[in-house]
Amino acid sequence: MNMSFDTMTLQAKRLTPLVLALAMAGCVNLAPKYERPAAPVAGAFPTVEGTVSSGNPVAPDAPVNTSWQRFFADARLQQLISLSLANNRDLRVAILNIEQARAAYQIQRADRFPQINAAVTANRSRAGVNNVYQAGLAVSAFELDLFGRVRNLTESALAQYLATEEARKSTQISLVAQVANTYLTFLADEELLSLTQQTLKTREESLRLSQLRFENGVSSKLDLDQAVSLVEQARTTLAQAQRQRAQDINLLTLLVGQPLPDNLPPGLTLANTNLPDLPAGLPSDLLASRPDIRSAEQQLIAANANIGAARANYFPNISLTGTAGSASTQLSGLFKGGSFGWTFAPQAILPLFDFGARRAGVESAQAGRDIAVAQYERSIQTAFREVADALAGQATFSEQLRAQQAVAQAEADRFNLSDLRYRSGTASYLDLLDAQRSLFTAQQQAIEANLARLQNQVTLYRVLGGGWTDPAPAATAAR
Repeated sequence: MNMSFDTMTLQAKRLTPLVLALAMAGCVNLAPKYERPAAPVAGAFPTVEGTVSSGNPVAPDAPVNTSWQRFFADARLQQLISLSLANNRDLRVAILNIEQARAAYQIQRADRFPQINAAVTANRSRAGVNNVYQAGLAVSAFELDLFGRVRNLTESALAQYLATEEARKSTQISLVAQVANTYLTFLADEELLSLTQQTLKTREESLRLSQLRFENGVSSKLDLDQAVSLVEQARTTLAQAQRQRAQDINLLTLLVGQPLPDNLPPGLTLANTNLPDLPAGLPSDLLASRPDIRSAEQQLIAANANIGAARANYFPNISLTGTAGSASTQLSGLFKGGSFGWTFAPQAILPLFDFGARRAGVESAQAGRDIAVAQYERSIQTAFREVADALAGQATFSEQLRAQQAVAQAEADRFNLSDLRYRSGTASYLDLLDAQRSLFTAQQQAIEANLARLQNQVTLYRVLGGGWTDPAPAATAAR
């Protein structure tokens, strides 16, 4: 196919209107100007009056800047978290959702550019023998985005993609916290199981002595029955503890996404585990550190862009279709000199009567934006409440644990004295049994208080955005 310089110049002049039209695309944006809604929360987190310092070390950095490897020092827990990040199916679904959203954005973004295809056609009319053969490039119906409809749809798709990316971060943060809390529960249940086994052994020894005293006529059948009852109560608690420990392992297996390896590194006991206190910062910090809030804002941005796309439907839809290539009435002459030809077919459609469809579309988009605003504000309020609750726990759980451990120590002293008094005959067996029950309950509550304190620190780490480090803004890469 040959063209002279003059022919090319002529074609360029004829295509100038098309080039100008393409350059004008996207000149008008009918979407409302986006403004971030004011945070509907107080300017500071509430404090708990009358509390004293916990005495625990305070982390030097904010949770969002503290990796989970630094926050959790237990080597076994670190290994479990690493396995869960590699194998957990919920996290895998979240990652695949990102890929799906990215593909949807790329599809929508492609609509901003003309699609150029290779085309070969042959036409034959019934009136006589009249054949036309064409081969070349074809531009499919390309919408001139004069009023920003396509651009706003693209912005909406991009925001949806970014929201999905933030949702994936939220899933990872939640997964890290859930693995940690389940592991701490497992450690607590192991301590409760060991305590119950020791208590059962003590009560069985007490039952043996009661049996001997009853057989020798020193004690009554009532004392013996009470000793039997305590032993069976301990065995009931032991069965519950064994079941709970097995269920902890099952949940850890689900979270990790594979059977627990046999070669896990040694870990700490619950009593030896300590997590530092965390600085809270200001409520406004949540906007930058919480992926769920950023996800809600991206959904709001998408809803705002959808209003612009709906408004654009009130204006003409202008599309272009064109071809350029070789044309001939003979197949053999299709690529001979002088056979070049082109077509240019603009089309403008101005809606006249749609029985309120366009207005309803705008109203629906505006309602969607209002819903997104409410959801964004609610995500901030929820985050504020979660942080405030966890800060209240950080201010009080350490004192609760100290007090409960003091109760357990006092009950241990009481039991030892009651046992001595009973053996010397100066106290009744009922006093000894009451001391046994109270000691066991106090020791259980001390373990549970320690678990609650540690799990609260994990929760505070999560709600302040800990567990994820963003390497680079996804928006820059997507654009």
